[in-house]
Amino acid sequence: MRFYEGCTDCLISRVEYEGRLCIDDPDRIQEIVDACRDLLRRIAADPVPAPVIASRVHRLAYRMIGDADPYRTLKRANNQDAAAVCRKVRGDLPTFRDLVLASVIGNTLDYGSKAHTVTDNFVDFFRREFAAGLTADDTEAMEPLTSRVVYLADNCGEIVFDALLADHLKKNGSHVTFAVRGAPILNDATIEDAMALGLDRRVDLLTGTTDGIAELGLNRELAPPPLADALDHATLVIAKGMANYESLSDERDLPPVAYLMSVKCSPIGADIGIPVGSRVALLRE
Repeated sequence: MRFYEGCTDCLISRVEYEGRLCIDDPDRIQEIVDACRDLLRRIAADPVPAPVIASRVHRLAYRMIGDADPYRTLKRANNQDAAAVCRKVRGDLPTFRDLVLASVIGNTLDYGSKAHTVTDNFVDFFRREFAAGLTADDTEAMEPLTSRVVYLADNCGEIVFDALLADHLKKNGSHVTFAVRGAPILNDATIEDAMALGLDRRVDLLTGTTDGIAELGLNRELAPPPLADALDHATLVIAKGMANYESLSDERDLPPVAYLMSVKCSPIGADIGIPVGSRVALLRE
């Protein structure tokens, strides 16, 4: 999926937000915003998926901010919030579909979209969303494909629920490769975040999507060899969140892909054909 002109304000608003997380100098923040806007103006039409464009902008912002992980405090809070919910509800999630839905609801913990607001009471929100169910539900078709899974994770917070789904897959005989970001970007989960949850002991392979490069989604040109090999042998790719959708939606040489996400912005909704606010588990073969 290519970068939409209408995505500019959302991306630049995230640059300003991460600047405010680290810098108490409005003039300096504006300088960073202007530099990132200028870069975006020059590269927005490049024939690459939207996350490649956004990643280049965020990397510039991080260099100018002088902080490799502006969201570190928010990520820690995301995981604490999700863990609190998990302790209350995990006994009510016995099936593959239940755990997929929980993981999709967890995708709501996201500071990457201007059009999306993170809830203040995630426990109550989780119960309401779980009762409402999935807007689009292909879980019945997904489950038989799970013998070898590549799980492309997204944000901190939701990774707590991703771990539960990975546990379920392992318990039922799946080989699971779990991939997180190769370096901090936005509030996305990294190897450090995954290891804090013990995922290195809970899956067959824990890997970054890059070797130390801050990159949203999955840029297959940057995938480390173990991840590239796992993709070649996978029977199902589970792709969490909008950036992974944007990265893979135009790819034609992948195994079946299960897109699990909350639809948080209109370009994604329009591309899928589903309204903003939908909770989706879509299988594309």
